[in-house]
Amino acid sequence: MKKQLFILLAFLAISSLNAQDFKTLTYFVNDSTKLELDLFLPKTKSKEKLPLLIHVHGGGFSGGKREDGHHIAKYAATQGYAAASITYTLYMKGKKFSCDGKLPEKVKAFQIAANQLWQATLFFIKNSEKYSIDTNKIFISGSSAGAETALHAAFWDRNAMALYPEKLPESFKYAGIISGSGAIMDLNLITKKNVIPALFFHGSCDVTVPYATASHHYCPPGSTGWLMLFGSYSIYNHIVDLNGTANLYTFCGGGHEYSDELFAKQPQEITSFMARVLRGEKEQSHTIINTGKACAKGEYNFCE
Repeated sequence: MKKQLFILLAFLAISSLNAQDFKTLTYFVNDSTKLELDLFLPKTKSKEKLPLLIHVHGGGFSGGKREDGHHIAKYAATQGYAAASITYTLYMKGKKFSCDGKLPEKVKAFQIAANQLWQATLFFIKNSEKYSIDTNKIFISGSSAGAETALHAAFWDRNAMALYPEKLPESFKYAGIISGSGAIMDLNLITKKNVIPALFFHGSCDVTVPYATASHHYCPPGSTGWLMLFGSYSIYNHIVDLNGTANLYTFCGGGHEYSDELFAKQPQEITSFMARVLRGEKEQSHTIINTGKACAKGEYNFCE
């Protein structure tokens, strides 16, 4: 009997160690779509409501999964943040997303994903008491397509671009944004009125999502999928011109493989940035990191 009890207790202990440290929640449902997120919460309860990070994975709007954001969400939770990695509609799955794609389809992919990020945000606003969320301290982040999602969610006109009837409060504003190898379709979307603190990181030789200003995938004019994009370097300089808070990490010689770099390998940079924002610190900094790589012939190298 004692042996059986010991085995049972050992099994329960192992099960406890292997238990999921996140909750999977449905944040949006309609007749055709069901979307989930994985929510990580600090193990130590706080008397104060928690700041929140909502992360959007990459994958060219055709691949990836919310588990790809678990590393940053899990780390953020250890630093006192609630953190969620979301599922969103992979609208470009089975479609062409490069130069031979269709421009309206690319824009639609951005719009659907941004709207679903708004819905995830709305979910937490509605459930702020249940999960102890401070709705004035909601950050968004993303890698590659996820970064493009976050950037457009932060700066698009939410009324003009809305796809769903339920909308965020008119007065709502994200506390800040973290963008890994992302870009925005129009710098003029970012104004003195709506600018928020931003942290960017990007490879200087990225030919998938431009580091500065260029067409998506550097497509030649006349391509059916031609889309002008303003990358991290251009957005950083624009926010600096607006006298906003902005930080840029440039991985010199790096390509699109750096789109998850800080989230996966230096997550302390993410939580440190959010902490400084919450303390009200204003900063403008550009950190250049030499990767030891060089741009391929014909590629742009903004570090030279």
